Amino acid sequence: MSAHTASGRDRRSASTAAAAPPADPETATIDVPPRQRRRLPGAVYSTAVFAGLLLAWQLAVKVFDVSEILVPTPLAVGRSLVDGFQDGILVTHAIVTLEEVVYGFGLAVGSALLSAVLITQFRPVERVLFPLLVLTQTIPKVAMAPLLIVWFGIGTTSKVLTVALIAFFPLLINSVLGFRSAPHDQVEMLRSFGASRLQVLRYLRIPSALPHIFAGLEVAVILAVTGAVVAEFVGSSEGLGYLIQASNFTLDVARTFAVIVVLSAIGMLLHAIVVHLGKWLVFWTESPTTSGIES
Repeated sequence: MSAHTASGRDRRSASTAAAAPPADPETATIDVPPRQRRRLPGAVYSTAVFAGLLLAWQLAVKVFDVSEILVPTPLAVGRSLVDGFQDGILVTHAIVTLEEVVYGFGLAVGSALLSAVLITQFRPVERVLFPLLVLTQTIPKVAMAPLLIVWFGIGTTSKVLTVALIAFFPLLINSVLGFRSAPHDQVEMLRSFGASRLQVLRYLRIPSALPHIFAGLEVAVILAVTGAVVAEFVGSSEGLGYLIQASNFTLDVARTFAVIVVLSAIGMLLHAIVVHLGKWLVFWTESPTTSGIES
């Protein structure tokens, strides 16, 4: 009797469930994923901080009544920057400095990559050349600049050589590290299939070295701008370094700050070019300046 009662109850519950109307879609509970927090680009935060610093600078100069001979206001620097572009003096000297940076940086890239290949491919060259290169880097480049001026004059040649000397070593170290980063088992596998030293270099060592090379390029291009200015400080008749010295001589501090702004713009532009070129060529890895940073 109890078994028949239980089965009857099961049938009634099943029929009741079947006859129950479907749930109202408007009142049904839907699992909504948590709302993702929107993040502003990093450039927005950087711009906001930079604007805040400029405002604090402007207020500090006005509140503390600082003489513009010592520290000009951002508005004074902006006016000097506009005037310099209108009369063409900033453009003329910026072109000279930019040429020195580009030529010197190109010379540094070519010599550093060639030296890195020779050092990593030929053990006798490494034993002879690498210690000499390290020895030359222990000499301060500021001390070498006057000698280059004496030997090559105050023209473009001495500036290009100074830029190349300053930008050379960081790129060399990164390139040597990159060429040696190729997996040893892959090198041996290629050699076992009869690949020549040149083929191993072309198909394995160079692709493995590219991320390290571009990391060195990002550092070297900034140092190249510094090298050009240092060389122009030592002796020159044109260029942004020369313009800084001329502005200091006439106590035009606003023009000095304007030149510094132009130098920063040149450095940022060249660095951005290297970074985008690296993203295009080395697409399988992240830029050293963005790796490890969440977007």
